[in-house]
Amino acid sequence: MGKKQEESIEVVKSSGQIVRFSIEKLKNSLRRSGADESSVQHIVDVVRDELYQGISTKEIYNRAFALLKKKKSIYASKYKLKKAIYELGPTGFPFEKFVASVLFYSGYGVQTGQILQGKCVTHEVDVVAHKNGQYIVAECKFHNVEGRNCDVKVPLYIHSRYQDILKFYEKEIQPGKTPNEGWVVTNTRFTSDALQYGKCVGLNLLSWDYPINDGLKDRIDRLGLYPITVSTLLSQREKQFLLSRDVVLCRELINDVFYLDHLGISETRKAKILKEINMLCTT
Repeated sequence: MGKKQEESIEVVKSSGQIVRFSIEKLKNSLRRSGADESSVQHIVDVVRDELYQGISTKEIYNRAFALLKKKKSIYASKYKLKKAIYELGPTGFPFEKFVASVLFYSGYGVQTGQILQGKCVTHEVDVVAHKNGQYIVAECKFHNVEGRNCDVKVPLYIHSRYQDILKFYEKEIQPGKTPNEGWVVTNTRFTSDALQYGKCVGLNLLSWDYPINDGLKDRIDRLGLYPITVSTLLSQREKQFLLSRDVVLCRELINDVFYLDHLGISETRKAKILKEINMLCTT
């Protein structure tokens, strides 16, 4: 397929939105997996030759994922990071634990499921984090269906809760003991209205790719905090079993190998899984 033909291809995103196919976006997502340039070019050439009008981004992803897995499983694991975050569901609790881990490994003291007093009512807060005078009150908004973004209603609601908490503390502000940052964290994206509102009222928004170069995907890569759901060797049943035991991160499995014994798998398979996980955590 020639460049002009390729640029005219329209693809359907998971949200239903129709956009022009971007070869650069595909290349960048493949590079993020750690794949070398020759592998990236080979996969791009194969996928480009199979494009057709109206192809879904999911179909493109599945094809690229299968080709990466043939090259090297660790490439495929990193490539499926975004999908792996969705697989933390169906409930939002593993995602809350994951967000807490991202903050913890960034040097924060972290607690989950805390009850904070507001002026009017009490509030259960997903994640509370402290570091160097920062006192973060974070709410997590998890979606397990692709294409569902957070609209302005989410930061509106969370900001009102945060303001009620602040009003309880306004009479006696104690450094380090009084909340001073409200956060909303989502595994999807915020709409432009949500971003504008958050910026206007001083609410910190963290999504898959926002802030630019410091979104969830960037923080995960920097810290090596891959969820167990990125594994290409564990089955869905096995992943759900581990999540039910509060094992969310690959590095937690390295420290608590005995959880793999509970899965009733062979020593050979166990060794392969541990090799994959060790490579993820050290590259």
